[in-house]
Amino acid sequence: MLGTIIAVEENMVYVKLNPQVTNIGNIANSFVVFESSASNIVGEVINVKENILHINLVGQIKDNVFVTGISKKPSLDSAVKVISKEKIPFIIGMPTYKENRDLLLGTSPIYDNVQIGVNVNDFFSKHFAIIGSTGSGKSCGVARIFQNLFSKKMSVPYKASIFLFDAYGEYHNAFKDINKINPNINFKAYTTNIKGDTEIMRIPLWFLGVDDIALLLNAEKANQLTIIEKALKYVTIFGREEKSVIKYKNDIIARALLDILASGNSPAQIRDQVFSVLSYYNTSELNLETPVVQPGYTRPLKQCFLIDATGKIRDMELVTNIMNGYLLEEYSLELPDGSFKYTLKDLKDAFEFALISEGVLKSQKIYDDLNILKVRLHTLLNSDNHIYFDYPEYITKEKYIRNLMTAPNGRKAQIINFNINYIDDRLAKTITKIYAKLLFDYSKNMEQKASFPFHIVLEEAHRYVQNDNDIYLLGYNIFDRITKEGRKYGVLLGLITQRPSELSETAISQCSNFLIFKVQHPKDVVYIKEMVPNITEEEIKKIKMLPPGMCMAFGSGFKLPVLVKFAMPNPEPNSRSANITESWFVDVGGK
Repeated sequence: MLGTIIAVEENMVYVKLNPQVTNIGNIANSFVVFESSASNIVGEVINVKENILHINLVGQIKDNVFVTGISKKPSLDSAVKVISKEKIPFIIGMPTYKENRDLLLGTSPIYDNVQIGVNVNDFFSKHFAIIGSTGSGKSCGVARIFQNLFSKKMSVPYKASIFLFDAYGEYHNAFKDINKINPNINFKAYTTNIKGDTEIMRIPLWFLGVDDIALLLNAEKANQLTIIEKALKYVTIFGREEKSVIKYKNDIIARALLDILASGNSPAQIRDQVFSVLSYYNTSELNLETPVVQPGYTRPLKQCFLIDATGKIRDMELVTNIMNGYLLEEYSLELPDGSFKYTLKDLKDAFEFALISEGVLKSQKIYDDLNILKVRLHTLLNSDNHIYFDYPEYITKEKYIRNLMTAPNGRKAQIINFNINYIDDRLAKTITKIYAKLLFDYSKNMEQKASFPFHIVLEEAHRYVQNDNDIYLLGYNIFDRITKEGRKYGVLLGLITQRPSELSETAISQCSNFLIFKVQHPKDVVYIKEMVPNITEEEIKKIKMLPPGMCMAFGSGFKLPVLVKFAMPNPEPNSRSANITESWFVDVGGK
C-alpha cells in the first residue's frame, strides 16, 4: 500500500504516503492502481509534494484489459498500489508485438526495457506532427522511426511511398543504404544541387496549371491570374510547330496588331510597335516580309507603314484590311492538358504576347501590374533555377510519378528523398506545393480511392505549411486542403518542425498523432497548448524539460500520452551541431 486517499477532486486523487515508502523519486510519472471490489482504476502520479501524491486518473482495467477513461472515481477506502511491471506494457507499451502491424518507437525512460510502439495503421493512416526545438533529437527520432519501419523482415512495407522533403539534406546519409538493413527496401534521392552527383530534381513544366504558375511567379494580385491563364492558352499555339496551328497564330498576331493600329498612339509609335511585334512574333504567312499584292506591283508589308508628309501612315486602311483578313470567325483555346511538351522559353513567348494581345498597351497601370510577372519569368529563365523545370523529354504524369518511385536498381523505392537545401525558401515553398498538388491530383483520379497511399513528410514544415492561404491562387492552400481531404484519397502529411507557432492552424489541427520533443520557446509552448487536442498542463511541463532524444507521444494511436526514449539511428542523419571546441582550439604546445 502506497498510502491513504485523503481527497478526490474531479479527475485528481490525493494520497498521503505511508511512512514506510522511501523511494519517492521513483514514484513520480509512474502508474498506480486503485483497487476495490468493483473496479481497478488507473492513475498517473504527476507530482509528489510534502508526502502527498497528486494522481491524475487515466483509465481502468477491465477483464485484464486497460481502457482509457473512467466511469466512476475511486472510493476513499480503495487500496492504492504501484502497478506491477507485468501490467505496464498493457498500458503504455506493446504487450503483443505484431511484426506486420506494429511500429517500435523506443523504450520507456521510466520503466526499464518496456518497449513503446504504435500500431502502423493507427499512426500512418492519419496526418502526424513531430515537433521539437533545435538539438532536441527530432531529426534522429525521425530517422529511427523509418529505419525501424523498414527493418521489418517478416512482413515488408514494400508498397510504402514516403516522399521526404529534406530542408537541409540531413536524411540522405540515414537512408541511402537502407537496403543493407532490408534488401527489399530501396531509396531514391533527388537534389537541388546542380553541381552534385545525385539526380537533379526536375518538374515537367507542362504539369503546371494556372495556380502553379501563379505560385511560381509569386502572383500578388487577382487580375494577374487572367494574364497567366491567357499565356498558358497561347502556349498551346506557340509551343507547337504543327501547320494546323498557323491560322490560330495568324489570328492572334493580327488581333494584337489591330489593337496597336487603333491605339491612338502617334504614327511613329504605331509603326515601331508593329515592327517590334512582327520581328518577334511571326509566321511563314504573316511577317514583315509578307507580300502585299496591289495592282501593278507587290511590296513587303513593312513598306506599308511609311509615314507621309502629313505625318500619317499612308496605308493605314490597307494594313487594317490585311489584318482583318487573318481573323478567324470563331475559335476557342483551351488550357494545356499535359499532352505535349513546352519550355520556359515557350511560356515566356506566350506570356509576352498575351500582354500585348490583352491590350495593356492602352493602360500603363495595367501593364505595370502584369509586366512584373514577365520580369520574374525572365529572371527564372536566365537563372540556374530554370533547370528544375527543364525536363529533357515529354513524359506523362503517370509515368513521371512512377519514375519518381523507381530506385536506380529498377525496383520500387519506399523512401523518395528531395534535398531542397540548395534553393531559397520561396522556391522551396513553391516546389513542395507543386509536388503536393501533383500527388494529390494523381490520387484523386485513382479508380479506387486510397488504394495506393502517398505520405508527404516535410522537414522544417513551418517554411511551407503556413497561414498564407494563397488567396490569389484559386483560393486555397494545398497543404490545408490535403489535411482536410487527403485521408479519403490516401494522401497523408507528416509535419516536422521546430516552430509550430508558424504552422498553418488548419494543418496542425487536423493532425491526429504527435511526437513532441523538447520545446522551450514561450510562443511555441502556448501554441501547442492551444492547438493540440487533449494536452494537459502537466504534459506541457514535461515537454519543456525533456532531454535530447526523448519525446512525449500522444494522439489517436496511443492509449495514453507516453514518454518515449529513442535509440540513436544507425546510420545517423547529418544533423549534429557544430563542435566549437574541436573547431576553435589548437594545441600550440604552451607557446
